[in-house]
Amino acid sequence: MHWIAWPLPQDDEGVPQACAAAGWWALRFTPRVTLLEDAVLMEVSSTERLWGGRVALLEQLQCACPQVPGGEPPVWACGATAPIALALLRLARAGQAPPPAARLPQALPLYLLSALQPHVASLERMGCRTWGDLQALPRAGVARRFGAAALQALDQALGHAPQPHAWLALPERFEMSAELPALATSADALLWSAGRLLSALQAWLQARQQGVLALEFGWRHDLRRIDGMEVPARQSLLVRTAQATQDMPHLRRLLAENLARTALAAPANQITLQALETAHQPHRSASLLPSDADVDVDTGTGQGEALHQMLERLSARLGAQQVQGPVPQADHRPECMLQWRPAAEVLAVSSAPGVAPHQRPPGHVALWPTWLVKPPRPLAVQGHRPCCQGRLRLLAGPQRLEAGWWPDAGEDEGAQDAAQEGGVGADAAQNPAVATAALRDYFVAHNDAVGLVWVFRERLGRGATRQDRWFLQGFYG
Repeated sequence: MHWIAWPLPQDDEGVPQACAAAGWWALRFTPRVTLLEDAVLMEVSSTERLWGGRVALLEQLQCACPQVPGGEPPVWACGATAPIALALLRLARAGQAPPPAARLPQALPLYLLSALQPHVASLERMGCRTWGDLQALPRAGVARRFGAAALQALDQALGHAPQPHAWLALPERFEMSAELPALATSADALLWSAGRLLSALQAWLQARQQGVLALEFGWRHDLRRIDGMEVPARQSLLVRTAQATQDMPHLRRLLAENLARTALAAPANQITLQALETAHQPHRSASLLPSDADVDVDTGTGQGEALHQMLERLSARLGAQQVQGPVPQADHRPECMLQWRPAAEVLAVSSAPGVAPHQRPPGHVALWPTWLVKPPRPLAVQGHRPCCQGRLRLLAGPQRLEAGWWPDAGEDEGAQDAAQEGGVGADAAQNPAVATAALRDYFVAHNDAVGLVWVFRERLGRGATRQDRWFLQGFYG
């Protein structure tokens, strides 16, 4: 067996939830992770070959290990048993050199084994200062003098007896709270305290190979009344992403934008972070060729910012209705083939699994223009020909579309606008029977003043007493 030991953050010691979160990052490399006293220990003998060997694994562990405050390099130690790795870690943290490898573990001092610390003074007066010295003493006498627990701990440390471990397991749902060191009265103070919770969320997501889609950030108020007014016990805000992500800097920016627009009802003394919705995020396969993309769409790293991250940040800053995107619709009517919705909804729909791409009508759609006029603009008629800054010459058509042009009242503002301006749909707005029998004949037209345009002739039903009308529907690039 081979054990690797890493120290727990000093401010996490004694806090069970924080201690467990400190070891989640290690589950990416081995399922055998345990918390022993003041350290995180990993047994890697069964998984190190999957990472390219022991040396390569240690290099990746050093890159993935949470950084120590102050920028100091992480301290780690290896051993054949968990107590040996823990003892060597304590020597490294104290700045002391370990004994030579040939004398391990017999040359380790007694105080490095927690079960022997109460008896160190008595053993040193007997001339016993190392694990090897204690092992050489008569076992029956040691058991009578110091108890059987001391001998059992020594046997487990030397590998002569099995040592049970409580392996670390990830919770099914991520929800973590933290007490604030001081009352937070501003959004910046809440955001600064949320950094550790975001780091724990990243470790949880990486270990489960998932990305977060929605999370809730809440805080508990310290006061119940302010100026005689009742204050809610807590506040919270919801943050959603269009794509499953493990990018904590991006989530931190989204939290900052939302908190900047949120007023704290009272000073806060506790914060809570909860992952409401997650999605599976498999590892990306490594490539032998360099990537042409400037931005990694999964992590957002690179020379720029991913498009969906920029849209999410702008939506959080300006409001969801201020940033919109196009959504294709399966409809034969030109005005209804595209809708504009909040960008966050558009990105969520486009990235959802199982969503089929929009199917456009075949054939004639290739002749449709890029820009539509809404509502259609009435055109003058000279000699049964439409005019737009001069008479138009019809190049292609007619293409007839009929029925289903105007929805019910209140559903389409375009139809109402057209009715008010006297354009197409005026008769339909007044008489639903006309809408069901509405006919349009579309043409591609041209003249030197306006270029290529898309026009249609509104055909009236039987019994009509006036001539057909012409309207401008779109322009070609």
